[in-house]
Amino acid sequence: MRLSQRAQQVAPSATFQTAQRAQELQAAGIDVLNLSVGQPDFTTPTAIKSATIAAIQANEVDGYTATAGILPLRQAIVDRLSQTQQVTVTPQQVVVTTGAKMALYALFQVLLDPGDAVLLPAPYWVSYSEQVKLAGGQPIEVDPTADLKVTPAQLEAAVTPKTKAIVLNSPQNPSGLVYTPAELTALGDWAVAHQLIIVADEIYGELVYDRPTPVPSMLSLGDKIAAHTVMINGVSKTYAMTGWRIGYAVGQPDIISAMTTVLSHMTGNAAAVSQAAALAALTGDQTPVAEMKAAFQQRLDRIYPLLVAVPGFKLEHKPQGAFYLFPDVSAAMAMKGITTTSDFVAAVLNEAHVALVTGSAFGLPGHVRLSYAADLATLLSAIERLTKFMTTP
Repeated sequence: MRLSQRAQQVAPSATFQTAQRAQELQAAGIDVLNLSVGQPDFTTPTAIKSATIAAIQANEVDGYTATAGILPLRQAIVDRLSQTQQVTVTPQQVVVTTGAKMALYALFQVLLDPGDAVLLPAPYWVSYSEQVKLAGGQPIEVDPTADLKVTPAQLEAAVTPKTKAIVLNSPQNPSGLVYTPAELTALGDWAVAHQLIIVADEIYGELVYDRPTPVPSMLSLGDKIAAHTVMINGVSKTYAMTGWRIGYAVGQPDIISAMTTVLSHMTGNAAAVSQAAALAALTGDQTPVAEMKAAFQQRLDRIYPLLVAVPGFKLEHKPQGAFYLFPDVSAAMAMKGITTTSDFVAAVLNEAHVALVTGSAFGLPGHVRLSYAADLATLLSAIERLTKFMTTP
């Protein structure tokens, strides 16, 4: 059967492909250390599960909800923004979605006409470019500076009359780097001057280390920037709830209304039971979040110096957020006589039995992403295997 051109132009998710290959090797009895997965290795906090069970037993989650989400959850999102970011919005500026990925998908569907361009500062999350293409848009990669960030000057060289939006992700997936408030303000002012929509992916905003939490939202950087911003967030990363599939978008009422209309013909409402869980997460005890953050930071502090000591691995800037490391492995590839990052990742998986993700999927070949959302023993073993791989002829 002949598929649509739209379907044919979409690349498979590199993270899912790597995870699948790792699972195949594991099923064959091979001890693979899988550092490719972008989800916390903790379980959803017990209090959230208990509140969800209570909602089920009270028959509160059996039917459809409003497409935009139940009002108590949208109000909880409003309250959380007020408490943590001193941002004032209304529930009418919030739409709850089936994961943050669906929030991004719906947003691009309502923003883009065929040929509209979206600036993607590299490195960027693997799904941005494919979602832009699915909406008929054109993803425009913007190469970063040496510290893997972009400046207004770099964006100025890439913007055209067809540019409609820019995606900003901080803390950044795949590098874990965090933009400073001054850097975000400069980027926001530039976007406002060019009348662009700022797609602010802040899914890792609570997971930052050695600095105040959470990092400033684009919505908090003044009325002009906020008026051009659609903030994307969710409960997946902060509360170890990736499987519950709850994300949300916050923005101007006309954009949120359009997203809600589109979603009404796609997913309808996010699962009612998952909305109950998200409500419990946002309004309940935040101690489990602090405990997870402390564990992530402990792992980062332990493995960062070990990773940079692996021959051929270069990582000048220690990540400040999320749970990823994104080393430059160009020298390692040369040492092993390997020419492409994908082939390097395949060799590491097949020979060292460590699953990494190619940086090509994030717009930066010559790098690899590894997650430290794994127990410390697994991480230390992975570093040992990488070192042995690089020192074995």
